Amino acid sequence: MFGIVRPCTHRLTDGLKTEWMAHLCGLCLALRADHGQLARVVTNYDGLIVSVLTEAQTGVTAAGRRTAGPCALRAMRTAPVAQGEGARLAAAVSLVLASAKVRDHVADRDGLLARKPVAAAARRVARSWDKAGARTGRALGFDTAVLVDAVDRQTGIETLAGLGTPLLTVTEPTETATAAAFAHTAVLAGRPENAAPLAEAGRLFGRLAHLLDAVEDQPADAEAGAWNPLTATGTSREEARRLADDALHGIRLALRDADFADDKLVHVLLAHELRSSVDRAFGTTSCSHGAGGRYEAQGQYGPPPGQGQGQGPVPGNPYAGGGSGPYNPYGGGGNPFGGGGAGGPGGPGGLPPQFGGGAPQAPKPRGFLAGCAAFTWLFCTCQICCAKEYEGPWSRKKREGCCRDCNCDSGCGNCDCCCPCDGC
Repeated sequence: MFGIVRPCTHRLTDGLKTEWMAHLCGLCLALRADHGQLARVVTNYDGLIVSVLTEAQTGVTAAGRRTAGPCALRAMRTAPVAQGEGARLAAAVSLVLASAKVRDHVADRDGLLARKPVAAAARRVARSWDKAGARTGRALGFDTAVLVDAVDRQTGIETLAGLGTPLLTVTEPTETATAAAFAHTAVLAGRPENAAPLAEAGRLFGRLAHLLDAVEDQPADAEAGAWNPLTATGTSREEARRLADDALHGIRLALRDADFADDKLVHVLLAHELRSSVDRAFGTTSCSHGAGGRYEAQGQYGPPPGQGQGQGPVPGNPYAGGGSGPYNPYGGGGNPFGGGGAGGPGGPGGLPPQFGGGAPQAPKPRGFLAGCAAFTWLFCTCQICCAKEYEGPWSRKKREGCCRDCNCDSGCGNCDCCCPCDGC
């Protein structure tokens, strides 16, 4: 299971937990029903947001739910699951984007995909997913060509990007793809007036997804010599954090402009859990709108020395107002967790190699098919949810189960306590 919005179910009320699981299972079953068993491997947390947005605009209807049979991932229990156009759109989008990811892995000759027979089989799978996603998209009035075009442009943009290239130039294709998917939920729900604000929310969500992926992968990419947006453009983690906070604020404001029948789950996922995703990626705890936008580093090291300043609104975001305030400079030598930086392992003031210092050796990422096999094992054994620590199926980075050590008192019961100036 992958995606940036990974809510801890202990923080959801019983009703919202049931709703969230209904959309997650609904996406999985929509993939199976329309595209076969293999397609279920592309089930992801972010894709189900498309289904959630559609239902939030129409409200829960009898036709939008069905009782699914026993499943091993639900301890052989039946459960109500989402069905209908929202779940099918989420499935189509997930398939097309997963197909693009497979082609990217084939082009990079990652892992087993360096072998011609395996690469040929992966290309066939990708082509079938492309066609299946496009077929479902057409049935729903959604042209998946906008997603394919965005993915194709991404490669060219990354090839041309270098030091000084604005980071938002690199994130633009992802923003365009997610904006189109979010906006089409308004069409499916019969709420055309919601298309513009949801497109804006989708654009900023895509930006945030790209940013967080770059932040989390930067150490491993540096070790492997792989391309990373932050490194390639010379963008500091301080600036990446500013862009992330701005996107969070913009998403909340955009959602206010949309008209929902029931927005409780949307609010929890895109206001509260999305903020938790940002904090998790940067290793911080924060409320981006409290006390001038300050955030602090957790852990025994405390905050790194020095302060930066916010740089005003982000170009192209009409909702976010930017604003100045001290930020945690997690880039360069100020990062106590980075390799080779001041105070970090192997850097000035860090531990020498004989005492455990030096940059850790990142394991080599798995190829697509090997990652799918690892994902299936992790998912079926519930390690993704409950394990203290597990190895990411594709990246092989250490991750924690999404329900491990969660703060069960930090739910969404009283929003005033966590984002007062937003009034969310």
